[in-house]
Amino acid sequence: MTDLATLQRGRKSFEQRAWAESYRLLQAADRDATLDADDLEHLAIAAYLVGRDDDCEAYTARAHQAFLDRGDCEGAARAAFWLGFALMGRGAVAPASGWFARAGRLLDEEQLDCVVRGYLLIPVAITSIAQGDPSAALATFSQAAEIARRFADGDLASVVCHGRGRALIRLGRIAEGVALLDEAMASVIAGAVTPLVAGDVYCSVLAGCQETFDLRRAYEWTASLAQWCATQPDLVRYRGECLHYRAEVLQLRGQWNDAARDAQGACELLISRPAAGAAFYRRGEIHRLRGEFAKAEEAYTRAHDRGRKPQPGLSLLRLAQGQIEAAAASIRSVLLDTQEQIGRARMLPAAVEILLAADDLEAARAASAELSHIAHAFGAPLLAAAAAHAAGAVRLRDGDVEAASTSLRQACETWRELEMPYEEAQTSLLLAAVCEKRGDRDGRRLEIDAARRIFTQLRAEPGLARIAEQSARDSQSPIGRLSEREAQVLRLLAAGKTNRAIADQLFISDKTVARHVSNIFDKLGVSSRTGATAWAFQHNLI
Repeated sequence: MTDLATLQRGRKSFEQRAWAESYRLLQAADRDATLDADDLEHLAIAAYLVGRDDDCEAYTARAHQAFLDRGDCEGAARAAFWLGFALMGRGAVAPASGWFARAGRLLDEEQLDCVVRGYLLIPVAITSIAQGDPSAALATFSQAAEIARRFADGDLASVVCHGRGRALIRLGRIAEGVALLDEAMASVIAGAVTPLVAGDVYCSVLAGCQETFDLRRAYEWTASLAQWCATQPDLVRYRGECLHYRAEVLQLRGQWNDAARDAQGACELLISRPAAGAAFYRRGEIHRLRGEFAKAEEAYTRAHDRGRKPQPGLSLLRLAQGQIEAAAASIRSVLLDTQEQIGRARMLPAAVEILLAADDLEAARAASAELSHIAHAFGAPLLAAAAAHAAGAVRLRDGDVEAASTSLRQACETWRELEMPYEEAQTSLLLAAVCEKRGDRDGRRLEIDAARRIFTQLRAEPGLARIAEQSARDSQSPIGRLSEREAQVLRLLAAGKTNRAIADQLFISDKTVARHVSNIFDKLGVSSRTGATAWAFQHNLI
């Protein structure tokens, strides 16, 4: 006979959310004598929450059979669903589909109308979203919501509420979608759902915050998830996801040391799960921003190996390494392969920066315009600031200094409100260029000093190197201040080539040539092609 004292202690530990102790005690009770279906189900849940995936699946399969043996088809179908759901989370799609099919067959054979039918709609809706059909997902989640209402099942209601929200976000109905995410979280915080569902809803809602570029909500819900995890010290499941989401928020807030620590912890905890790719990508981003390029390359490779495309980070890494053509080719390829609006919004800020560096002003202008359009549709401050920064960079290159200044100051103000120091420093460098165009030396110095302070605090070595390089160019003669491309243009101009001929030879647009010529005039202190030609001969550039 089962040791009742051990079993009762295991049950009590389960109620108290002492998952490790519950797992140990229920497992011990199971060794003494086979547990019944309900206790096996609890043992499987405890195993899942302490990160014992294999044990969880084994105990859930046993619970499924135990429910069948006692004639409880609904319990058996429920166990089959959760086993399929656990396998789906590990990326084992085919076995998961088999268990979902078994659950559905059991219910059909017994003609049971029960809440499990609502749960079985969840993987159908998730598949619709993965296949790019959020309308079908929304309809399926709505069906499940009706079943949750009929059977007054709080877990299912919370899952489908946030699922409907994610589908609405994909459909561009951002405000409606976010409202449903908040509603789902209200149930979680109120303790109206089981830990198994609470953790999944937390992680999915945070993914929704990422999709909507809602940094404030991401910060609030990440803090809430961390607190929820802290109340259950034995919890292993969801702790890796918590560290991953927190690492991103900390990185954006400029707390790079803490972000690096959490990203490393997430990689270790998620190493065998699909989410590991995102954790390695976050590590790569922090290494790239700090100038640790070899470590960034390694992290991006590991992210790719785990199914996370390392973009736009890898393209930005190539740019930081001075491989401008490689960076441009990479980001162009990414944009061709990325059709979904949310994905493009993540790539476009990097695309503008890289394309400007590659002197592809037309493509940069188009990317900036698209980013502004998406930012307007989303209404997220983070995206609005990114769009304003990109627009300012393009307008500055176009020579529209006043419009550039307006956009860049708007971006800088929003970065400060969002407490995103690195992005603020990047914008400050462009504002320094605005001041230089105006002849405002004091303003330029203040902007550069502000950027230098932030880069120093963050240990952002590439940013500091950019400032040092700019200072070195300032101390050089005019020829030293010309970029390589500007020097090429000057040589061809001095050889008597027209702008069209120069454009054809360098494979750039006429407008880009005109901009280079204007910059050359400014840097050399001349006002005509004749003056520039004379200067080139005098300095042996020809």
